[in-house]
Order: sequence, then structure tokens, then C-alpha cells
Amino acid sequence: MAFTLNVNGAPHVIEPGEGEEDIPLLYVLRDHLRLNGAKYGCGVGQCGACTVLRDGAPVRSCLVPAVSLQGRALTTLEGLRAPDGTLHALQRAFLAEQAGQCAYCIPGMIMSAAGLLRQKRSPTEADIRTALDANLCRCGSHNRIVRAVQRAAAELAE
Repeated sequence: MAFTLNVNGAPHVIEPGEGEEDIPLLYVLRDHLRLNGAKYGCGVGQCGACTVLRDGAPVRSCLVPAVSLQGRALTTLEGLRAPDGTLHALQRAFLAEQAGQCAYCIPGMIMSAAGLLRQKRSPTEADIRTALDANLCRCGSHNRIVRAVQRAAAELAE
């Protein structure tokens, strides 16, 4: 049965295939909508690579059935950009701080940081580390990631 999702400010009618009634949001984003910012990491909500925003709060898209998100505002990494294509302050800061080595975790880190910055305009380092604690980075880029979030917070505060 078809359902509609509001992704990055636009409605999308989703028609799941046979046996896909409980398809996770991650697969809808990647396979149906071709939004590949959210990554498949672990598939069990432990790594954070698939993080998107649901009504402004981070959520693991690999765990949530897409059909349960009707009427909710969903934002992906692609949706952080301005309509003219300008990168969000977080995206620019992650590039400036060279926060990603392999960069597989970066979309989830950025989305978790975006959720934090929607709640707290001037987060402390402890706030940032707490908000990103559930996102795994195997490359060890955590300090650069924290600096990138601090840079973006400072830019957004101006």
C-alpha cells in the first residue's frame, strides 16, 4: 500500500514492493528516492551512519519503518543544503576541518550535530561529545569532528 513521506520539505509517494510493508526508512531513502547521504553501516542502529532528522531530532533510519513516519518532517544530509545549493555551515565546517578520513560516518555525524545545533545554539565541547557519542568513527577523527561542530556553531551564532 502506498504512503507519503515529507523528505527535505517535499512530499514523496512511496509504493513499497511485495513484502516491503515494514521497509526501513534507510532503504526508502536510498533505493526509492535515490538520496544516498544516509549510509548503511551496521543495520542495527549502533553506528549512526544512517542518521537523519525526524522533526528536527536525530533518528537511526535503519531501525524505523518508513510507513510509521507519515506526517513527520524528515531531513537528510542532502536536505541541509540551501535551495541554491549552498552547503550548510556544518557541511562547510567539516570540509574546512578535514573532519573525515574515510568519511563513511560523516553524514551521520553531521545529522546528529544538526539535531544538537537545533536544540543548542552554543553547545559546549561536552554537549557536542555527548550528542555524537553514539556515532562511531573508526578512523579516529573525533577531535576534528568536534572542532568542525564548534566552527559551525560559531558561524551560525554570527
